[in-house]
Amino acid sequence: MQGLNFHRGQGDGGRPAPVRHVPSRPAPSQQPRPVRKDPAPSRLAYRLNRMMLRPLVRRLVHVGLPAFLAALVAGIWLSDDTRRANLTGGIDAIVDKVQHRDEFMVRMMTIEGASPVVDKGLRAMLPVDLPASSFDLDLEKLRERVLKLDAVEAVDLRIKPGGVLSAVVTERVPAVLWRHARGIELLDKTGHRVASVTAREVRGDLPIISGEGADRAAAEALALIDAAGPVLPRLRGLERMGERRWDVVLDRGQRIKLPENGALQALERAIAIDRAQHMLDRDIAVVDLRQQQRPVVRLGLEAQNAIRRARGQPELGPDGKPIAVETTEQKSANGKKKSG
Repeated sequence: MQGLNFHRGQGDGGRPAPVRHVPSRPAPSQQPRPVRKDPAPSRLAYRLNRMMLRPLVRRLVHVGLPAFLAALVAGIWLSDDTRRANLTGGIDAIVDKVQHRDEFMVRMMTIEGASPVVDKGLRAMLPVDLPASSFDLDLEKLRERVLKLDAVEAVDLRIKPGGVLSAVVTERVPAVLWRHARGIELLDKTGHRVASVTAREVRGDLPIISGEGADRAAAEALALIDAAGPVLPRLRGLERMGERRWDVVLDRGQRIKLPENGALQALERAIAIDRAQHMLDRDIAVVDLRQQQRPVVRLGLEAQNAIRRARGQPELGPDGKPIAVETTEQKSANGKKKSG
C-alpha cells in the first residue's frame, strides 16, 4: 500500500525500496448513455424484403423494369419521323448489300428430265429474272407452282455452288387415253391428267377409255386391259357405265358387261370360256357377266334372223324391230304398177 515502506537492513547500508503510487479511480461520468437501436427491421422494410422474395417481383424488377425503360427511351427516340426513316434506310441498305454479294447471286438455271413444253413453262414461272439474289427465290413456293403443271409428277430444286439453280423434273408417263364429252385427254397410271390431244391417232399406241368418271378408275381399267391379253388385238376400249362399272368393247360390235365388284375375275372367266369354246368367235353381241350366278349371252342380228327364219318368223331390222312382210297381193300389185 501507498506510504508503507519495507526497509531491509538499513543498518547494513541497503537502499530504500521505491515508492509506487496507485492511480486514482476516475470519477463516474455524468453524460447519459446512448440508446441502442432495435435491430429488427421496420414494417415497410420487412414487407419490401418479403415482396422481393417472390420470383415474379424479382423478374419485374430485374428484367421488366429495365426493359420498360429501354423501350420507353427507344420509343421516344423513334417518335421522330426523320430518325425513323434514317434508321430504316440504313438497315435496308446493309441487308441489300449483304444479299447481293457475288456468293449469293444466281446467274443461270439448268433443267433436267423435262420436255421442251415443260422446260419453257418452268422457266416462265421464275419470280425474278436472272441474275438475281438467292434470297429473292423461294424454292418451296416455286416447287408448289411447278407441281401444279399436269405433266410434272415431281421436281427437285436446289441452288448449286457457282450460282446455278438446278431443277430435276420427273414427268408423268401417259398410260391411257380418256374420251369424254369435252374431248380426249392423256392420263397416267393413277388417272391424273397429263395433257390434251386433238385426235385418237395422236397416241394410237395407248388404250382408250371413255365415260364420265373413267379417270377416277384408271388404275382398274389398266388392270383389265392387262388381263385381256388373248383378246387384246380385238379390244377397242373400255367404257365406264354409270360411273360404277366397265364394259369391254371389242370389234364387230361385241361387248362384255362386267359387274361392279370383281370385274377382273369376271373378265378372266370370260376369256377362259372363249379359249375353251371360242365363244367370242361366234355371232354374239353381248356377254353379260353382271350376275355371277347367271351369265347371259345375247346373239347377234344374223344369228337371231337365222333362228327366226327357221321358225317362220319375220326377220329383225337393225333397230331390233320385226320387218313387215308384204303379202302376195301387194307384191303382185306392185309388179303390175311397175309393168304398166
